[in-house]
Amino acid sequence: MVNVLKRLRKLQTLLDTRLGTGAAIFPTLASASKEFPAVTRLHLTYAQRIEGGHHGARHFWRKCLPRLKYHNPGVPMTVRQTTEQQGPAALSIYFAERASDAAVAVANEKKVEDSHAPAAEPNEQAIVLNVKDFTYQQIWDRVQAITNAQKVSGTAEDTEQLKRWKDIQDKSVKDRQRVNALRQAKKDQERMLAVARGEVDKSKV
Repeated sequence: MVNVLKRLRKLQTLLDTRLGTGAAIFPTLASASKEFPAVTRLHLTYAQRIEGGHHGARHFWRKCLPRLKYHNPGVPMTVRQTTEQQGPAALSIYFAERASDAAVAVANEKKVEDSHAPAAEPNEQAIVLNVKDFTYQQIWDRVQAITNAQKVSGTAEDTEQLKRWKDIQDKSVKDRQRVNALRQAKKDQERMLAVARGEVDKSKV
């Protein structure tokens, strides 16, 4: 049973990387269109602590970037954590030749500069999204909208494995609750016996 659980945990880790928020494929040079050019690079800058509106960027780094990298291995993705708590939380997206009109429009809504982001190459155009005070889900929604990243859906087998893992987790919770209840009942009984012994001892005096 232990080996089965180990295998399931490894499978769960793999499924977490393959599926969920950020599991999507960016347009490539082969699949790009005039409206949505190919994405060539990503760079994320945020402060180490979550105060000051950096919480969403940090969660985006933890939850979304691993999935994006898994499905877009050829797209370099860099991260810079700073100690500048009042500094920017910014996501730079680099496009081949030119940025999409949607990306330029979103970037212009609330302009921000990121001195930590690499400079765009001559054949690239970069836009910088201000992601301060956004949740990681809101950040991802914007990224998906301006890049036209295609979401990756799980197979029927993936769904079945996720359900199986959830059932095991639910059973584990119930088992822990049952064991804790038994332990508490034993402690209560021992305490009652101790009180009873104390009363017996007093009656003998």
